[in-house]
Amino acid sequence: MLCENHPQWPSQQPVMGIQEGIFQVKIALGCDHAGFGLKEEIISLLRSLSFEFDDCGTNNTDSVDYPDFGEKVSALVSSGKVDRGILICGTGIGMSMVANKFPNVRAALCNDLFSAKMSRLHNDANVLVMGGRMIGKDLAYEIVKTWLATPFEGDRHLKRLSKIKKIEENVRS
Repeated sequence: MLCENHPQWPSQQPVMGIQEGIFQVKIALGCDHAGFGLKEEIISLLRSLSFEFDDCGTNNTDSVDYPDFGEKVSALVSSGKVDRGILICGTGIGMSMVANKFPNVRAALCNDLFSAKMSRLHNDANVLVMGGRMIGKDLAYEIVKTWLATPFEGDRHLKRLSKIKKIEENVRS
């Protein structure tokens, strides 16, 4: 166990709620004004797949600061109160920067299916970040489904994640 606050980390199983015999996870979502529309679409997808989730805002298209919402989601993931997070801003870059400031958060900016798959398979990403101005609903749906369904491969990648964890600990001390 590498993360005492999150006993199932790293997870080697996919988490799609619609597949028989696969465990369910709780997801926190957050966005800024540029990601609001796409976040609402992702919420519809998660509901259709019977996922439990927390919507951390924003709740409209009024201009807001992305760090406020990135912080809310990342704090929940970091503490182990939720298993995964999904963040959306205009490009995904700002939210990625915020999320990766938190201990135990491995955020990956994924605006394509290959990145979504590899972020889970090799890096056990626990926060998915997307750009609301970069991709449309259909691609976002596929990215989210791929990201949720892809298990962490473990093996040689576990050693690499342990090294990242050690760097994180050294930087914070």
